[in-house]
Amino acid sequence: MTEPRRRLDQPKAPRGLRAPKFSADAIGTAAERIARFFGTARYLAIQTVLVICWIIFNAVAMGVWKFDPYPFILLNLAFSTQAAYAAPLILLAQNRQADRDRIQADADRRRDQRAIADAEYLAREIAAIRIALGDVATRDYLRSELTRLDRSRGEDRDG
Repeated sequence: MTEPRRRLDQPKAPRGLRAPKFSADAIGTAAERIARFFGTARYLAIQTVLVICWIIFNAVAMGVWKFDPYPFILLNLAFSTQAAYAAPLILLAQNRQADRDRIQADADRRRDQRAIADAEYLAREIAAIRIALGDVATRDYLRSELTRLDRSRGEDRDG
């Protein structure tokens, strides 16, 4: 029996151990929570208390109990590890926020374009009504009406 012919334009199926699949959204949400916690006064206070206790304990402790003597290499390693994880988590959270801001800006732009189109339509309708009534719509009158409409729309949005 012959082996089925392999296609050279497609990659082979992965073999061996496969990395577990994680939800990018779940990881992003967790990263945002951690990044938000890193930026709080509570986190700074907790970290400060822990560092002070670490230094005092290792400066006062004797013999076996002194697990990180001066110059506190283990403490330095802990800070380095924390920074190695904190920076990418904060960047991930910032990227997700930038994506949300971009989506919001697009929605704002579309809404503004619709508002402009509505205002232009209303200006044409007002001009058509005035012409039908025999009144001449001057450029200054249209400009004042558009300004009035824009103000009333701004008041509606604020109120």
